[in-house]
Amino acid sequence: MKKTHPMRLTVLAMAAVSAGCFLPPICLPPPNSPSTYSAQDNRPLHRIAFGSCFHQDNPPQVWNAILAENPEVFLFLGDNVYADTLEPDVMRATYAKLEAVDGYRKLRAHCPILAMWDDHDYGYNDAGAEHPKKRDAQSIFVDFFADPPESPRHTREGVYDAKVFGPPARRVQVILLDTRYFRGPLRTRGILKSATSTNTGPYVPNDDPAATMLGEAQWSWLAEQLKIEAELRIIVSSVQLLAEDHGYEKWMNLPLERERLFSLIRSSKADGVLIVSGDRHSAELSRIDDAVGYPLFDLTSSSLNRPRTPVPESNRHRVDAALAGTSENIFFAPNFGMILIDWEKKDPTVTLRIHDDRGRCVIRHKIPISALRSRK
Repeated sequence: MKKTHPMRLTVLAMAAVSAGCFLPPICLPPPNSPSTYSAQDNRPLHRIAFGSCFHQDNPPQVWNAILAENPEVFLFLGDNVYADTLEPDVMRATYAKLEAVDGYRKLRAHCPILAMWDDHDYGYNDAGAEHPKKRDAQSIFVDFFADPPESPRHTREGVYDAKVFGPPARRVQVILLDTRYFRGPLRTRGILKSATSTNTGPYVPNDDPAATMLGEAQWSWLAEQLKIEAELRIIVSSVQLLAEDHGYEKWMNLPLERERLFSLIRSSKADGVLIVSGDRHSAELSRIDDAVGYPLFDLTSSSLNRPRTPVPESNRHRVDAALAGTSENIFFAPNFGMILIDWEKKDPTVTLRIHDDRGRCVIRHKIPISALRSRK
Protein backbone atom coordinates (compact mmCIF):
# COMPACT_ATOMS: atom_id res chain seq x y z
CA MET A 1 0.00 0.00 0.00
CA LYS A 2 1.24 3.52 -0.74
CA LYS A 3 2.13 5.71 2.20
CA THR A 4 -0.75 8.00 3.17
CA HIS A 5 -0.06 11.54 1.98
CA PRO A 6 -0.63 14.34 4.57
CA MET A 7 -3.23 15.86 2.26
CA ARG A 8 -5.22 12.60 2.49
CA LEU A 9 -5.34 12.92 6.28
CA THR A 10 -6.43 16.56 5.96
CA VAL A 11 -9.27 15.56 3.65
CA LEU A 12 -10.32 12.82 6.08
CA ALA A 13 -10.29 15.30 8.96
CA MET A 14 -12.39 17.85 7.02
CA ALA A 15 -14.89 15.14 6.07
CA ALA A 16 -15.18 13.99 9.64
CA VAL A 17 -15.72 17.52 10.95
CA SER A 18 -18.40 18.15 8.32
CA ALA A 19 -20.15 14.97 9.51
CA GLY A 20 -20.10 16.21 13.10
CA CYS A 21 -17.17 14.04 14.25
CA PHE A 22 -14.33 15.95 15.89
CA LEU A 23 -10.77 14.83 15.11
CA PRO A 24 -7.90 15.92 17.37
CA PRO A 25 -4.45 16.64 15.92
CA ILE A 26 -2.85 13.48 14.58
CA CYS A 27 0.64 12.43 15.56
CA LEU A 28 1.50 8.97 14.35
CA PRO A 29 4.75 7.15 15.11
CA PRO A 30 6.88 5.82 12.28
CA PRO A 31 6.24 2.23 11.14
CA ASN A 32 7.59 -0.47 13.46
CA SER A 33 8.05 1.96 16.37
CA PRO A 34 6.89 0.80 19.83
CA SER A 35 3.20 1.09 20.65
CA THR A 36 2.25 4.49 22.07
CA TYR A 37 -0.02 2.96 24.73
CA SER A 38 -0.07 -0.21 26.76
CA ALA A 39 -2.28 -1.63 29.50
CA GLN A 40 0.54 -1.03 31.97
CA ASP A 41 0.56 2.72 31.31
CA ASN A 42 -2.38 3.45 33.61
CA ARG A 43 -3.43 6.42 31.46
CA PRO A 44 -7.16 6.74 30.79
CA LEU A 45 -8.41 5.61 27.40
CA HIS A 46 -10.20 8.17 25.25
CA ARG A 47 -10.25 6.65 21.74
CA ILE A 48 -10.93 2.97 21.09
CA ALA A 49 -11.24 1.67 17.52
CA PHE A 50 -12.62 -1.70 16.52
CA GLY A 51 -13.68 -3.73 13.53
CA SER A 52 -14.20 -7.19 12.07
CA CYS A 53 -14.19 -9.19 8.87
CA PHE A 54 -10.99 -8.27 7.06
CA HIS A 55 -10.24 -10.30 3.96
CA GLN A 56 -6.53 -10.49 3.36
CA ASP A 57 -6.94 -10.43 -0.45
CA ASN A 58 -9.30 -7.43 -0.63
CA PRO A 59 -8.40 -3.69 -0.77
CA PRO A 60 -6.90 -2.64 2.58
CA GLN A 61 -7.55 1.14 2.54
CA VAL A 62 -9.63 1.04 5.74
CA TRP A 63 -6.45 0.99 7.85
CA ASN A 64 -5.59 4.54 6.77
CA ALA A 65 -9.00 5.76 7.93
CA ILE A 66 -8.56 3.98 11.28
CA LEU A 67 -5.09 5.49 11.77
CA ALA A 68 -6.52 8.93 11.03
CA GLU A 69 -8.73 8.52 14.11
CA ASN A 70 -5.60 8.19 16.25
CA PRO A 71 -6.84 5.25 18.38
CA GLU A 72 -5.19 4.29 21.65
CA VAL A 73 -6.35 0.66 21.35
CA PHE A 74 -7.76 -1.40 18.47
CA LEU A 75 -10.15 -4.29 19.11
CA PHE A 76 -10.16 -6.98 16.39
CA LEU A 77 -13.56 -8.64 16.78
CA GLY A 78 -13.08 -11.73 14.63
CA ASP A 79 -12.80 -12.92 11.04
CA ASN A 80 -9.50 -11.07 11.23
CA VAL A 81 -8.51 -13.15 8.22
CA TYR A 82 -10.45 -15.55 6.02
CA ALA A 83 -8.60 -18.83 6.36
CA ASP A 84 -11.50 -21.31 6.19
CA THR A 85 -9.24 -24.30 6.54
CA LEU A 86 -8.37 -27.25 8.76
CA GLU A 87 -4.76 -27.17 7.56
CA PRO A 88 -2.39 -25.33 9.93
CA ASP A 89 0.06 -24.43 7.18
CA VAL A 90 -2.70 -22.83 5.11
CA MET A 91 -3.88 -20.90 8.15
CA ARG A 92 -0.36 -19.60 8.86
CA ALA A 93 0.00 -18.54 5.22
CA THR A 94 -3.28 -16.64 5.46
CA TYR A 95 -2.12 -14.75 8.54
CA ALA A 96 1.13 -13.98 6.72
CA LYS A 97 -0.93 -12.05 4.15
CA LEU A 98 -2.38 -9.89 6.93
CA GLU A 99 1.13 -9.35 8.28
CA ALA A 100 2.16 -8.06 4.85
CA VAL A 101 -0.50 -5.30 4.85
CA ASP A 102 1.31 -2.01 5.40
CA GLY A 103 -1.65 -0.23 7.02
CA TYR A 104 -2.16 -3.04 9.50
CA ARG A 105 1.52 -2.98 10.48
CA LYS A 106 1.34 0.79 11.01
CA LEU A 107 -1.70 0.41 13.25
CA ARG A 108 0.01 -2.34 15.27
CA ALA A 109 3.01 -0.05 15.74
CA HIS A 110 0.73 2.82 16.78
CA CYS A 111 -1.37 1.11 19.46
CA PRO A 112 -2.06 -2.25 21.13
CA ILE A 113 -4.32 -4.69 19.28
CA LEU A 114 -6.59 -6.92 21.36
CA ALA A 115 -7.96 -9.73 19.21
CA MET A 116 -10.77 -12.27 19.33
CA TRP A 117 -11.56 -14.76 16.57
CA ASP A 118 -14.77 -15.65 14.78
CA ASP A 119 -15.57 -18.57 12.50
CA HIS A 120 -13.40 -17.84 9.44
CA ASP A 121 -10.18 -17.39 11.40
CA TYR A 122 -11.21 -20.14 13.82
CA GLY A 123 -11.52 -22.70 11.06
CA TYR A 124 -14.64 -22.70 8.90
CA ASN A 125 -18.06 -21.14 8.47
CA ASP A 126 -20.24 -21.16 11.63
CA ALA A 127 -17.89 -23.59 13.38
CA GLY A 128 -18.22 -24.30 17.11
CA ALA A 129 -16.99 -26.83 19.66
CA GLU A 130 -16.97 -29.62 17.07
CA HIS A 131 -13.97 -28.11 15.21
CA PRO A 132 -11.45 -31.00 15.12
CA LYS A 133 -8.31 -28.83 14.95
CA LYS A 134 -9.26 -25.97 17.23
CA ARG A 135 -6.15 -26.42 19.40
CA ASP A 136 -3.96 -25.89 16.33
CA ALA A 137 -6.03 -22.85 15.39
CA GLN A 138 -5.60 -21.43 18.90
CA SER A 139 -1.84 -21.88 18.87
CA ILE A 140 -1.54 -20.11 15.50
CA PHE A 141 -3.88 -17.29 16.60
CA VAL A 142 -2.05 -16.61 19.87
CA ASP A 143 1.35 -16.71 18.20
CA PHE A 144 0.28 -14.31 15.45
CA PHE A 145 -1.09 -11.75 17.90
CA ALA A 146 2.10 -12.08 19.97
CA ASP A 147 0.63 -12.89 23.36
CA PRO A 148 3.37 -12.68 25.99
CA PRO A 149 4.72 -15.99 27.36
CA GLU A 150 2.74 -15.60 30.59
CA SER A 151 -0.58 -15.23 28.78
CA PRO A 152 -3.06 -17.96 29.80
CA ARG A 153 -4.21 -18.14 26.20
CA HIS A 154 -1.11 -20.25 25.48
CA THR A 155 -2.30 -23.04 27.80
CA ARG A 156 -6.01 -22.92 28.55
CA GLU A 157 -8.76 -23.93 26.16
CA GLY A 158 -10.23 -20.96 24.32
CA VAL A 159 -8.83 -17.50 23.58
CA TYR A 160 -10.98 -15.44 25.96
CA ASP A 161 -9.11 -12.69 27.77
CA ALA A 162 -9.53 -9.39 29.62
CA LYS A 163 -7.51 -6.24 30.39
CA VAL A 164 -8.12 -3.10 32.45
CA PHE A 165 -6.83 0.29 31.26
CA GLY A 166 -6.62 3.52 33.23
CA PRO A 167 -6.47 4.80 36.81
CA PRO A 168 -9.23 4.61 39.46
CA ALA A 169 -12.38 6.53 38.47
CA ARG A 170 -11.35 6.26 34.79
CA ARG A 171 -10.96 2.53 34.32
CA VAL A 172 -11.97 0.74 31.13
CA GLN A 173 -12.19 -3.05 31.25
CA VAL A 174 -12.07 -4.89 27.92
CA ILE A 175 -13.49 -8.43 28.08
CA LEU A 176 -13.02 -10.63 25.01
CA LEU A 177 -15.47 -13.54 24.92
CA ASP A 178 -14.71 -16.66 22.90
CA THR A 179 -18.03 -17.61 21.26
CA ARG A 180 -16.46 -20.41 19.15
CA TYR A 181 -14.34 -22.86 21.12
CA PHE A 182 -17.14 -24.17 23.37
CA ARG A 183 -20.26 -23.23 21.42
CA GLY A 184 -22.80 -26.02 21.17
CA PRO A 185 -24.87 -27.07 18.17
CA LEU A 186 -27.11 -24.66 16.28
CA ARG A 187 -30.62 -25.61 15.22
CA THR A 188 -31.56 -25.12 11.56
CA ARG A 189 -34.93 -24.23 10.16
CA GLY A 190 -34.57 -26.80 7.38
CA ILE A 191 -35.66 -24.57 4.50
CA LEU A 192 -34.09 -21.18 3.79
CA LYS A 193 -36.44 -18.29 3.26
CA SER A 194 -36.25 -16.02 0.23
CA ALA A 195 -33.15 -13.88 -0.15
CA THR A 196 -35.42 -10.82 0.02
CA SER A 197 -36.91 -11.86 3.36
CA THR A 198 -36.20 -9.75 6.46
CA ASN A 199 -35.56 -13.00 8.35
CA THR A 200 -33.47 -14.98 5.89
CA GLY A 201 -30.90 -17.34 7.33
CA PRO A 202 -30.68 -20.99 8.36
CA TYR A 203 -30.96 -20.83 12.16
CA VAL A 204 -33.74 -20.86 14.73
CA PRO A 205 -33.39 -20.75 18.54
CA ASN A 206 -32.10 -23.89 20.25
CA ASP A 207 -33.55 -24.04 23.77
CA ASP A 208 -31.68 -27.19 24.82
CA PRO A 209 -30.26 -26.44 28.33
CA ALA A 210 -27.16 -28.48 27.48
CA ALA A 211 -26.24 -26.22 24.54
CA THR A 212 -23.63 -23.69 25.69
CA MET A 213 -22.16 -20.56 24.17
CA LEU A 214 -19.16 -20.05 26.45
CA GLY A 215 -18.59 -23.35 28.29
CA GLU A 216 -18.50 -23.63 32.08
CA ALA A 217 -14.84 -22.67 32.49
CA GLN A 218 -15.34 -19.44 30.57
CA TRP A 219 -18.60 -18.69 32.39
CA SER A 220 -16.81 -19.01 35.74
CA TRP A 221 -13.96 -16.82 34.51
CA LEU A 222 -16.43 -14.17 33.29
CA ALA A 223 -18.19 -14.09 36.66
CA GLU A 224 -14.86 -13.23 38.28
CA GLN A 225 -14.05 -10.60 35.66
CA LEU A 226 -17.33 -8.79 36.30
CA LYS A 227 -16.35 -8.36 39.95
CA ILE A 228 -13.32 -6.28 38.97
CA GLU A 229 -13.86 -2.56 39.53
CA ALA A 230 -14.25 -0.49 36.37
CA GLU A 231 -16.24 2.55 35.30
CA LEU A 232 -16.78 1.25 31.76
CA ARG A 233 -16.74 -2.36 30.52
CA ILE A 234 -16.51 -3.20 26.83
CA ILE A 235 -17.51 -6.79 26.17
CA VAL A 236 -16.31 -8.11 22.81
CA SER A 237 -18.62 -10.71 21.30
CA SER A 238 -17.84 -11.84 17.78
CA VAL A 239 -21.58 -12.40 17.14
CA GLN A 240 -24.42 -10.04 17.99
CA LEU A 241 -25.89 -10.19 21.47
CA LEU A 242 -29.07 -8.12 21.18
CA ALA A 243 -30.39 -8.81 17.65
CA GLU A 244 -33.24 -11.33 17.57
CA ASP A 245 -34.90 -11.23 14.16
CA HIS A 246 -32.41 -12.36 11.51
CA GLY A 247 -31.73 -16.06 11.02
CA TYR A 248 -27.93 -16.03 11.09
CA GLU A 249 -25.47 -16.49 13.94
CA LYS A 250 -26.23 -14.58 17.14
CA TRP A 251 -26.66 -15.17 20.87
CA MET A 252 -30.44 -15.52 20.38
CA ASN A 253 -29.78 -18.86 18.66
CA LEU A 254 -29.03 -20.10 22.20
CA PRO A 255 -31.61 -18.04 24.11
CA LEU A 256 -30.94 -19.61 27.50
CA GLU A 257 -27.28 -18.64 27.22
CA ARG A 258 -28.24 -15.09 26.22
CA GLU A 259 -30.45 -14.80 29.28
CA ARG A 260 -27.65 -16.28 31.39
CA LEU A 261 -25.37 -13.45 30.32
CA PHE A 262 -28.02 -10.84 31.11
CA SER A 263 -28.59 -12.47 34.50
CA LEU A 264 -24.87 -12.58 35.29
CA ILE A 265 -24.46 -8.87 34.55
CA ARG A 266 -27.47 -8.09 36.77
CA SER A 267 -26.47 -10.34 39.66
CA SER A 268 -22.85 -9.19 39.67
CA LYS A 269 -24.00 -5.54 39.74
CA ALA A 270 -21.56 -4.86 36.92
CA ASP A 271 -22.27 -1.32 35.78
CA GLY A 272 -21.00 0.33 32.63
CA VAL A 273 -21.34 -2.60 30.21
CA LEU A 274 -21.26 -1.96 26.46
CA ILE A 275 -21.20 -4.69 23.79
CA VAL A 276 -19.24 -4.52 20.54
CA SER A 277 -19.84 -7.20 17.91
CA GLY A 278 -19.06 -8.04 14.30
CA ASP A 279 -19.83 -10.93 11.91
CA ARG A 280 -22.82 -9.50 10.04
CA HIS A 281 -21.11 -7.58 7.20
CA SER A 282 -23.19 -4.60 8.22
CA ALA A 283 -23.06 -1.99 10.97
CA GLU A 284 -25.81 -0.92 13.36
CA LEU A 285 -26.49 0.06 16.96
CA SER A 286 -28.95 -1.99 19.04
CA ARG A 287 -30.40 -1.26 22.48
CA ILE A 288 -32.44 -3.13 25.10
CA ASP A 289 -33.60 -1.26 28.19
CA ASP A 290 -34.79 -4.01 30.55
CA ALA A 291 -32.15 -6.76 30.29
CA VAL A 292 -29.52 -5.81 32.89
CA GLY A 293 -31.04 -3.03 34.99
CA TYR A 294 -29.88 -0.20 32.71
CA PRO A 295 -29.83 0.34 28.91
CA LEU A 296 -27.60 -2.19 27.18
CA PHE A 297 -26.10 -1.23 23.82
CA ASP A 298 -24.56 -3.49 21.15
CA LEU A 299 -22.55 -1.61 18.50
CA THR A 300 -21.95 -3.88 15.52
CA SER A 301 -19.15 -3.08 13.05
CA SER A 302 -18.62 -5.30 10.01
CA SER A 303 -16.93 -5.53 7.61
CA LEU A 304 -13.59 -3.78 7.31
CA ASN A 305 -13.27 -4.61 3.61
CA ARG A 306 -15.74 -7.35 2.64
CA PRO A 307 -19.16 -5.70 2.21
CA ARG A 308 -22.34 -7.55 1.33
CA THR A 309 -25.22 -6.51 -0.90
CA PRO A 310 -27.75 -4.42 1.07
CA VAL A 311 -30.98 -6.30 1.77
CA PRO A 312 -33.80 -5.47 4.19
CA GLU A 313 -33.05 -6.90 7.62
CA SER A 314 -35.34 -6.58 10.60
CA ASN A 315 -33.96 -5.71 14.03
CA ARG A 316 -36.54 -4.70 16.62
CA HIS A 317 -33.78 -3.30 18.84
CA ARG A 318 -32.04 -1.10 16.24
CA VAL A 319 -31.39 2.49 17.36
CA ASP A 320 -32.13 5.49 15.15
CA ALA A 321 -28.61 6.90 15.04
CA ALA A 322 -27.80 7.55 11.38
CA LEU A 323 -26.25 10.92 10.54
CA ALA A 324 -27.32 13.28 7.78
CA GLY A 325 -26.33 11.97 4.39
CA THR A 326 -27.02 8.33 5.26
CA SER A 327 -30.48 6.97 4.62
CA GLU A 328 -30.57 3.92 6.87
CA ASN A 329 -29.67 2.97 10.43
CA ILE A 330 -27.98 -0.16 9.08
CA PHE A 331 -24.84 0.42 7.04
CA PHE A 332 -23.51 -2.13 4.53
CA ALA A 333 -20.37 -0.53 3.07
CA PRO A 334 -16.90 -1.18 4.58
CA ASN A 335 -16.72 0.32 8.04
CA PHE A 336 -15.09 0.41 11.46
CA GLY A 337 -16.26 1.48 14.90
CA MET A 338 -15.04 4.06 17.42
CA ILE A 339 -15.74 4.52 21.13
CA LEU A 340 -14.82 7.98 22.39
CA ILE A 341 -14.75 8.65 26.13
CA ASP A 342 -14.85 12.16 27.55
CA TRP A 343 -13.63 11.83 31.14
CA GLU A 344 -13.41 15.61 31.64
CA LYS A 345 -17.15 16.21 31.84
CA LYS A 346 -18.75 16.28 35.28
CA ASP A 347 -20.80 13.34 34.01
CA PRO A 348 -18.37 11.55 31.63
CA THR A 349 -19.81 10.53 28.28
CA VAL A 350 -19.29 7.74 25.77
CA THR A 351 -19.84 8.39 22.08
CA LEU A 352 -20.44 5.35 19.87
CA ARG A 353 -19.61 5.83 16.19
CA ILE A 354 -19.44 3.96 12.91
CA HIS A 355 -17.19 5.28 10.14
CA ASP A 356 -16.90 4.25 6.53
CA ASP A 357 -13.53 3.31 5.05
CA ARG A 358 -12.90 6.92 3.99
CA GLY A 359 -13.32 8.09 7.59
CA ARG A 360 -16.80 9.59 7.24
CA CYS A 361 -18.92 9.20 10.40
CA VAL A 362 -22.26 7.58 9.43
CA ILE A 363 -23.73 6.44 12.77
CA ARG A 364 -23.33 8.25 16.09
CA HIS A 365 -24.89 8.01 19.54
CA LYS A 366 -23.80 9.64 22.83
CA ILE A 367 -24.42 8.12 26.25
CA PRO A 368 -23.62 9.50 29.73
CA ILE A 369 -21.71 6.82 31.67
CA SER A 370 -24.10 7.52 34.55
CA ALA A 371 -26.90 6.08 32.35
CA LEU A 372 -25.08 2.71 32.39
CA ARG A 373 -25.67 2.15 36.08
CA SER A 374 -28.28 -0.10 37.62
CA ARG A 375 -31.47 1.67 38.60
CA LYS A 376 -32.36 -1.12 41.05
